[in-house]
Amino acid sequence: MTTLSRRRFLTISASAGAALAIGGAAQAAPLYRWQGMALGASASITLAHPQAERITARARQEIERLEQIFSLHRPNSALARLNRDGVLANPPFELLECLGQCGAVHAATGGAFDPSVQPLWTLYAEAAARGGYPDAGEIEATLPLVGWQQVAFDSSEIRLARPGMALTLNGIAQGYIADRVVALLRREGLEDVLVDTGEMRAIGAMPGAPEGWPVSLQIGEETLRDALRLREMALASSAPLGTVLDAQGRIGHVMDPTSGRPAPARWQLVSITAPSAAIADALSTAGCLMQEAALQRAVAGFAGAAIAHLA
Repeated sequence: MTTLSRRRFLTISASAGAALAIGGAAQAAPLYRWQGMALGASASITLAHPQAERITARARQEIERLEQIFSLHRPNSALARLNRDGVLANPPFELLECLGQCGAVHAATGGAFDPSVQPLWTLYAEAAARGGYPDAGEIEATLPLVGWQQVAFDSSEIRLARPGMALTLNGIAQGYIADRVVALLRREGLEDVLVDTGEMRAIGAMPGAPEGWPVSLQIGEETLRDALRLREMALASSAPLGTVLDAQGRIGHVMDPTSGRPAPARWQLVSITAPSAAIADALSTAGCLMQEAALQRAVAGFAGAAIAHLA
């Protein structure tokens, strides 16, 4: 069996004793935190509201609905059906919207962000399960199945150009789900919430801390306590060896669509802030393959985005 370990880079430094004044009254609601899973990663929603459990129950339903679109591991998800059949008729709006964001980040990063690398990921995962590494011939044979330009989509269908092609949205979908959950919570009238689906998106600030939600960053074995405050912003982090496919921890999950090899361990952590968690997620993934100057240019192409940490 393939070894797949996932490290968490972001932690909430919030105090569970915070309270919020509701509607200008002297009422106080304790800080409530739901914890669960989203696309295989630990997830949480932190808010202060007298109906927190009801509200987070609706958010959990939204996460479940979106998993049925984006999951690689649910055989009947929209993405799994696309990868199996090479075409998906009448695709969900959310999948189309996410693919549009993929195209924007692909262009901005000079192709470093490419969701069509799934065949490479599978190749390396299967080799790691055998205790080895794919040889040069196997990599060369797989590369023709990689290339964003071979993905066509519109409101009627999504089509992959070659048999054997497949997409992974693991480098953007967690952020996208955070954005969608935030949209739902805004419709509920919430003003101070932190959503964490593997990537973070903040509404307002932590009650009692108007400068923003305190977030710590994990860099290897080191924790940067309260590294930044998140307010009306998203934060995503990636690392070449943040998720590994082998027991030795040498085969990282970020694949280079040009060489067909895992990203070099150039960075320990790439953290990006942006108004959209999906965009921050995709940029941080691409950043694992990029030099600093190229990443700076890519990030500058998205309003409000910035490199929060690069080490």
